[in-house]
Amino acid sequence: MDKRSVQEQFGAHARTYITSRPHAKGASLQRLVELVDPQPDWQTLDIATAAGHTAFAFAPHVAHVLATDITPEMLTVAREQVAERGADNVTVERADAENLPYADGRFDLLTCRIAPHHFPDINAFLRESARVLRPGGVLAVVDNIVPAGAAGDFVNAFEKLRDPSHGRCLSVEEWLEGYTRAGLQLTRHETLEKEMVFEDWAARHDPVMQLYLRALLWHGPPETQEFLHPRSEGGRTLFHLREGLFIGSKQG
Repeated sequence: MDKRSVQEQFGAHARTYITSRPHAKGASLQRLVELVDPQPDWQTLDIATAAGHTAFAFAPHVAHVLATDITPEMLTVAREQVAERGADNVTVERADAENLPYADGRFDLLTCRIAPHHFPDINAFLRESARVLRPGGVLAVVDNIVPAGAAGDFVNAFEKLRDPSHGRCLSVEEWLEGYTRAGLQLTRHETLEKEMVFEDWAARHDPVMQLYLRALLWHGPPETQEFLHPRSEGGRTLFHLREGLFIGSKQG
């Protein structure tokens, strides 16, 4: 999917990100702040900010956060949230993750959470992130991850059927390689599970597509069954996705 289509897809659902449970309250949000240990003089850039949850989590701990996105409707929502929260050290503006309009070495910290799997070129995002970080600056990323190989291909196809703006989730191994290629030394990485409610996850679709998605969830290959771990509980269908949390510093 091209960037214009991604903007259209996210623009149509922009306000849902204010209360989206994985984005607003996911375990990875506070964990990211804890592991980064942000400093009060840091200049911070948040990429694909959506409703600004990551920006607002870091704002009390740093000098300034520049919260960016490419989707106009998301920028509107984020600006409204800045005003509502009184977050005086958060500025919202447009920026493309793969072509950042900032000088080399401008930022102490760059964050990006639950977004890279929508980027057409994750390696370009990593290169640009490294470019705009000062030497020793930190790149902190959280994103959905998949198993290596065919199981990962199945999970990506499953996700893309539900959300056409989905590009490709990487495996942990691919993230580690990507950091290294970009000149970033990985200092910490973790895997976190998040429980999903199928009925909420698939709610945007008609009953026919929901049946198809449900069949893929329950009857995929054994490796994907182990990864997604579908089960029925209390009249709901639950399954797991996994997030990778990656923190690295710029060399040189």
